[in-house]
Amino acid sequence: MLTIGDLSKATGVKVPTIRYYEQMGLLSHAERSEGNQRRYSSGERDRLTFIRHARDLGLTIDAIRELIELSQHPERPCHDADRIAAEQLSTVRRKIERLQKLEAELVRITSHCHSDQIRDCYVIRALANHDLCQDEHD
Repeated sequence: MLTIGDLSKATGVKVPTIRYYEQMGLLSHAERSEGNQRRYSSGERDRLTFIRHARDLGLTIDAIRELIELSQHPERPCHDADRIAAEQLSTVRRKIERLQKLEAELVRITSHCHSDQIRDCYVIRALANHDLCQDEHD
């Protein structure tokens, strides 16, 4: 059995986050020792590793909850898990597209700035006047 501190070290998940995952129902509430310390099994460590990896990939708590539920039924087809991953992939691609637009605009406005003084700085003018931007990027 692992204490919450040992679980944190083993998984790289901070103690408050472990408690949050318990509150959200992603982890079962830990058993308590005689001294009222939380105690976690290797299965709970594995589940927390799963959760952390899913969070690293940007999956939402609801998506992770659904994936955990799916993982409890290994005989089921994996189309629901595939759907969740595909939805996240689509979300990531939209974010990348937006970030690429932001990058292009930042490259553009920084390349226009050739002044030594703020009063003539194109970056400051572009930030103050959205009409100077090439594309929408909000």
